[in-house]
Amino acid sequence: MKIYTSAGQELLDTGDDRSGHDLDSIDLSGRDLRHANLEGFNFSDASLRSVDLRNADLYWAIMFRADLTDADLRDAVLRGADLKEARLAGADLRGANLTQDNVGGATQLQGACLANAKLQGALLTGAKYNDATQFPQGFDPEDQGMKKVTR
Repeated sequence: MKIYTSAGQELLDTGDDRSGHDLDSIDLSGRDLRHANLEGFNFSDASLRSVDLRNADLYWAIMFRADLTDADLRDAVLRGADLKEARLAGADLRGANLTQDNVGGATQLQGACLANAKLQGALLTGAKYNDATQFPQGFDPEDQGMKKVTR
């Protein structure tokens, strides 16, 4: 499977014959995926530790239980993404857009670990979280317009 930038440049050939946008359980740790067009890709249970996803398009991406520890997500588009139970400890989300998608679907952060994540300037209005979501010390999700859900 090949991954391209939004301008059509090839960024990465994973070397396997996965179909569609299904990259569940893949290990792309440490890869440079700046400006990648990953809209709607499935990264469930993937290892994306220290991956560079600056300015990447992850609109509607499924990242359920993905390990994004220390990932660089500055200025990435994560609108409507499913980040339930994702590990984002130490991730840099400055300037990332985690607001609702075009049809009002919210970015899902229930159970996500955002401990020590850099969230300055991240757009979080409407993103969903729950009691299991871990935030950086002193971070108030309600001040950022996030919505608490029970499940």
